Amino acid sequence: MPTRILLEGRPGVGKTTALRRLSALLPAGAATGFTTEEIRQSGARVGFALETLAGRREVLAHVDLPGPPRVGKYGVDLGVMERLALPSLRPAATGEAAGQLVLIDELGRMELECAEFRDAVDALFVAEVDVVATVHVHRDPFTDALRRRTDIEVVHLTAANRDAVPGELAARLRQPRKDAW
Repeated sequence: MPTRILLEGRPGVGKTTALRRLSALLPAGAATGFTTEEIRQSGARVGFALETLAGRREVLAHVDLPGPPRVGKYGVDLGVMERLALPSLRPAATGEAAGQLVLIDELGRMELECAEFRDAVDALFVAEVDVVATVHVHRDPFTDALRRRTDIEVVHLTAANRDAVPGELAARLRQPRKDAW
């Protein structure tokens, strides 16, 4: 059975850093997916960039983007989800990459504005792939439904465990599986 983990934590606890460390601990090419990163100007957060594990990067949300949609003060460019996020997920979601590991940072309000992304995530969580995705602790109908599933493990990331979790997850994910990468 595939490993399906939601890495849950409060904003700023280090979810993105933990996912990047996990990726770095795995064999090259073992994972697909993406991470997000704050864009800062003069110390203030002004947006977010999305970067695939293959190195493609674009601005996902920014105070200067008009939207729609808008999430808080940020306009969101859903085209970035279509150009970068979805191509990094689709092969695994459609079964073309059975045994693949998919890393998603994150299942957040901006990303979930994209209906095609929600559909791809739903497909991943029933596919024969391992998935590790980050989520905020705040309530959301989409992520709440994932949390309630019995085949998904929720790992709570805190300041006390954030340095150890990537290594623990990498060791678990490297365990032999009949269809593993």
